[in-house]
Amino acid sequence: MKKIKKLVVGLAGLMLIFSASIKAADNELIGAGATFPYPLYSKMFDVYNKEQGIKINYSAIGSGGGIRQLKEKTVDFGGSDAFLSEQQLKEMPANVVHIPICMGAVVLAYNLPGISELNLTPEIISDMFLGKIKKWNDPELQKANPKVKLPDANLITVHRSDGSGTTFIFTDYMSKISDEWKTKVGTGTSVNWPSGLGGKGNPGVAGLIKQIPYSIGYVELIYALSNKIPVATVQNKSGMFVKPSLSSTSIAGDIKLPDDMRVSITNTDAKNGYPISGFTWILVYKEQNYENRSYNKAKNLVNLLWWMIHQGQKYATELHYAPLPKQAVVKAENLIKSITYNGKKIIE
Repeated sequence: MKKIKKLVVGLAGLMLIFSASIKAADNELIGAGATFPYPLYSKMFDVYNKEQGIKINYSAIGSGGGIRQLKEKTVDFGGSDAFLSEQQLKEMPANVVHIPICMGAVVLAYNLPGISELNLTPEIISDMFLGKIKKWNDPELQKANPKVKLPDANLITVHRSDGSGTTFIFTDYMSKISDEWKTKVGTGTSVNWPSGLGGKGNPGVAGLIKQIPYSIGYVELIYALSNKIPVATVQNKSGMFVKPSLSSTSIAGDIKLPDDMRVSITNTDAKNGYPISGFTWILVYKEQNYENRSYNKAKNLVNLLWWMIHQGQKYATELHYAPLPKQAVVKAENLIKSITYNGKKIIE
């Protein structure tokens, strides 16, 4: 009899441990992807954990890595600054929804000793990264910056070496402003660069620019600011030279948005909009009952997303991201409401 009691007690203990581990798993979400929004995500996830007791582990491995891990179902969500193409959507094992979280500016950060102001035209930017402008005192550069004495030094471009949504935004812009770029290089999270050095992640690119005099590369605004690297003013479609800022980024996104939020806002028509701006998204499967996921885990994920597009938006501005415009919030709400578990909506 004592042996039976011990066995029952032992089994009960195991059940409690098993139950606790299930609960812990339900209260932990795993994500991976874009480095572009990483400073904001870090803040949001820390606050949410303290408020709701849900732990979120996010690995900033680049948008390409985030998409790949979501496809392999090794994460609960992927982070990407590039929306999935029609072909990529078809290749995913199930329907994916794109939840916009904020907007950010991809800036041209540069290292020119003694020079803190720099104007760039679309033609200059494309010629720099095509390897056609090789010197900082190139006549076209000097023409755009008549009040600045540019040095007779070799110009070194820096780009991302990993699959990157920041690269997607930048190359999407380049393909819109340059037919030569569109034909020779194209748009993508990873491309064959005609010239320059590669760095891993936004931190890697920012680090190279800071270390190498006479270099220029593209990074998300917060990475330039945090590394105290000056950024260029870029001429937009309307002919205005626009400094990247929260305001000019928000203006760039003031366009009609599609219901699925798969949208590019580079080379914006907005008169005062910064032309190299983009949304960043969290990607999740529309149907959450897969790989033995519990309803509670799915519910925790949906609640997190709802919080991020509402309460979490107040953290965007302080970290130099543009909060979602009202139109985008409404679209995001509808997308989150479309997420299901066993075919039933998780929130109404």
